[in-house]
Amino acid sequence: MIRVQDNLFVGTESDCRRGDGTWAVVHACKHPCHAAAVGYSGSLPSGHRNYLVFENGDDLMLNIIDPPIPLFKPELFAAFLSFAKRKTEEGRLLLIHCNQGESRAPSLALLFLAKVVDAIPDDSYASARVDFEKLFPAYRPGRGIQAYLNANWQAFGDA
Repeated sequence: MIRVQDNLFVGTESDCRRGDGTWAVVHACKHPCHAAAVGYSGSLPSGHRNYLVFENGDDLMLNIIDPPIPLFKPELFAAFLSFAKRKTEEGRLLLIHCNQGESRAPSLALLFLAKVVDAIPDDSYASARVDFEKLFPAYRPGRGIQAYLNANWQAFGDA
């Protein structure tokens, strides 16, 4: 687990833990976290009420993979930003983890720092990335998430 800022941490699957009164945890991985929490194996029907996100107390499980072609849905990012903002305002430490801790989780951390706490530039993904990499040099975003964030940056607005 790497501390990116006072209350923001990015981790890998080995850092997975349950949220509690101190920690809020964003599980940015379809397998094993989202699948286990919602109770499915393989794929979940897209009409399922928890298809993209499942929030349970201080845990937010995201049905997010890291494909080379962007398949992301805006609702997933909106749910993440809302959860992260609410939980940090409640005083929770925020852990965002994915399987390897290089692409999805740090991309969400970058988005949070730019759009919620104004800790890095929010005028473009490119400028936010330059400053974020100073805080998190291990950032290795996949092509799909880079393309999605670059193309949809302005749509995120300010959370």
